[in-house]
Amino acid sequence: MDMNSVVDDVLENIEKSDNPNRPSRKEAEAAVRTLISWAGDDPAREGLIETPKRVVKAYEEFFAGYEEDPDLVLGKTFEEVEGYDDMVMLRDIDLESHCEHHMVAILGKAHIAYVPTSKVVGISKLARVIEIYAKRLQTQETMTAQVADSINRVLAPKGVAILIEAKHQCMTTRGIKKPDVATITTQFTGVFKEDPNMERRFLSMIRGY
Repeated sequence: MDMNSVVDDVLENIEKSDNPNRPSRKEAEAAVRTLISWAGDDPAREGLIETPKRVVKAYEEFFAGYEEDPDLVLGKTFEEVEGYDDMVMLRDIDLESHCEHHMVAILGKAHIAYVPTSKVVGISKLARVIEIYAKRLQTQETMTAQVADSINRVLAPKGVAILIEAKHQCMTTRGIKKPDVATITTQFTGVFKEDPNMERRFLSMIRGY
């Protein structure tokens, strides 16, 4: 047995111990071979023989968000804010997700802000939370709400604002085939929802002024 086979067996045993109802790696690879055959090609030809393994490994990256808890990521906070009580914002966060209806890519940008109360979180953690939810099968609307809800739940801020702008390959490369159409979703809570000036500031800062 070669080293790659040994590694695959170890990974499969780990996956089974974590989730006994999860299909095995070999079963996942067999499913890919079935899809290749259904598409009209031969999964046994030279160029495709390793494709099932590659696809399964790619899916591990695409959907790694199922293995992480966003609340734990946000859980490490800092209370030394020296009285800071204004907006904390990250803009132009690259976003890669997959549509739950067709399992094709959603590509775009996320912009997020919150107004802290007595604690702040490391800014990289905000980007990480977006990544965790993005690396699952998603609708953009659900993902937008999930990110806002998680920040509200863990940080209890004065308000959260999030805007996601993305293109969906289920619309740009198939179906209606409109490549220049972007979908925009927003979620505002607390002061961003109650104070129109805060909402305007957030939207203005996204545009850079």
